[in-house]
Amino acid sequence: MTTNDQTTASFAVHIPDVALEPEPLDPEQVVSGDPVVTGKVLWESADGKQLRGIWQITPGVVTDTEANELFVVVSGRATVEVEGGQTLEVGPGDAAVLREGDRTTWTVHETLRKAYHITLP
Repeated sequence: MTTNDQTTASFAVHIPDVALEPEPLDPEQVVSGDPVVTGKVLWESADGKQLRGIWQITPGVVTDTEANELFVVVSGRATVEVEGGQTLEVGPGDAAVLREGDRTTWTVHETLRKAYHITLP
């Protein structure tokens, strides 16, 4: 189920089975490999400042500037290096928080699928 309406009934999805849509990477983000990103927004607040969804990336190395995000890894494995901060090793069952503006390098070892909640400024 996908919705952009806060008044829609509660829902549940089986994350591994959700069909995802292409989310092309900016070629400048790709450090190595040929990673492919797909995703699906399951819910968006009326003001567009909160998103909940599913995101997936295939193996490779990419850079990103993060939003304020909480995510839980459902499958796969990656190392997320936060510039000037910690290096996060994430895999199935791990929850992680990224801060708005964090500059990261993702080394994806196995195709990673995560459920996320993002809060935009």
